[in-house]
Amino acid sequence: MTNDPEAWPEAPSPDTGAEAVRQIARRLARVLDDRGLSLRAAAAGSGVNRQVIADLLAGKSWPDVATIARLTAFTGVRMWPPGPIPIRKSKH
Repeated sequence: MTNDPEAWPEAPSPDTGAEAVRQIARRLARVLDDRGLSLRAAAAGSGVNRQVIADLLAGKSWPDVATIARLTAFTGVRMWPPGPIPIRKSKH
């Protein structure tokens, strides 16, 4: 999902879909960290498989709508980025 896996999820992505996922991953990571929640606790509370959460946070997979809805319900924090996702030109 990114040209530079080491920079995930901090560096913006030129791909609109990957950028939305990056913002979701950043928001989820922040919420889990702020609340001191482990991946196991997040999985148990949200009903989302722990490996699915880990892969999302690592940028290895894109979450489906049901996953985003479950994580939103569990955290009480809107996961989807607000407003339109900016389109960035690739540097290639």
